[in-house]
Amino acid sequence: MRAVGIILAGGRSERLGALTDQRAVSAMPVGSCYRSLDFSLSNMTNSGINKVAVMTQYNSRSLHDHLSSSKWWGFGRKQGGLFIFSPYRTISSDSWFKGTADSIYQNLTYLKRSNEPYVVITSGNDVFKMDFNDILNYHEQKDADVTVAYKQAADNEDPRLYGVLEFDEFERITDFEEKPLEPQSDLISLGIYVIGRTLLIKLLEATQAEDRYDFVRDILIRYRKKLRIFGYRFSGYWKTLNSVKAYYDCNMDFLKKDVRSLFTQEFPYIETKPKDEPPAKYNARAEVRDSLMGSGSIINGYVRHSVIFRKVYTGENTDIQDSIVMEGSYIGNSCIVRNAILDKEVVLSDGKRLVGDPGNPVIVSKGSVV
Repeated sequence: MRAVGIILAGGRSERLGALTDQRAVSAMPVGSCYRSLDFSLSNMTNSGINKVAVMTQYNSRSLHDHLSSSKWWGFGRKQGGLFIFSPYRTISSDSWFKGTADSIYQNLTYLKRSNEPYVVITSGNDVFKMDFNDILNYHEQKDADVTVAYKQAADNEDPRLYGVLEFDEFERITDFEEKPLEPQSDLISLGIYVIGRTLLIKLLEATQAEDRYDFVRDILIRYRKKLRIFGYRFSGYWKTLNSVKAYYDCNMDFLKKDVRSLFTQEFPYIETKPKDEPPAKYNARAEVRDSLMGSGSIINGYVRHSVIFRKVYTGENTDIQDSIVMEGSYIGNSCIVRNAILDKEVVLSDGKRLVGDPGNPVIVSKGSVV
């Protein structure tokens, strides 16, 4: 193996509101069957990176349950494997991870006991498909200390929500601002990094000694003039779940054939933990158009341009449009649901009406009864 992997999956996003009150962002359901963590995990194993550490922290129970068997992503092997690290108490420390760099430092033995020359670091919050061998080759060609994957922000992406990069003519990073108030560029970091393993150990030990704990601010930005940090331009599909709108838009993207086929039809595929349920059932009066249906769902009403997860029930004369309905929800008869996100196990009584604004969906919290 050329590299070991690290997936930072411990964060909580307040911008996702009630959707992350009871789960980590990396556990967010995507595309009727995935969790957001599945994309980084699958990209790792599809790129031949067979030793991967997942750093968890906030609301990690559902993530641990999802990762209870590593074989679904091809990590069930003697060499390498999947490692799950959470904060724990020791004689010298009893605190949570203080930042992204600190989460890696507290598990530094993972890196010290490895032999691979490189480390690929990603987030568990991103929906994308990438062959990490391409960025590793680029890293070697540039003789880089660190390589940062980036893209040009789309028209609907606000650079103020991302790390913003500037380059010289050789693609070497000259400036790096994290979530700037006045971005000087529309080139944004994807939170995907390649760095030498021994260099990473050295930098983590140096920053820890100075009580610095964030990988971007205290390593990449602080050392941007001293290290050879290059940018790798990525042109494929990439979304990060950093807001309610981003989450909604990402799920709606799965209704587009090219996006859906990228992950489910084009080898290598994005894998997830399977659920053994029968296919969705469409009863006599059901009418479904331009939608995704999770296994085990029972549909009686009308569904259009929506993403329905597993084990969802919809009643007769119910109209669901432009919405996301998560696992185990029950929607009664004669309901209207438009521009809405229903979290897991929501119960909507007969005749209820939930209508949000386009681009600003209404959210119903997990387990709510309306």
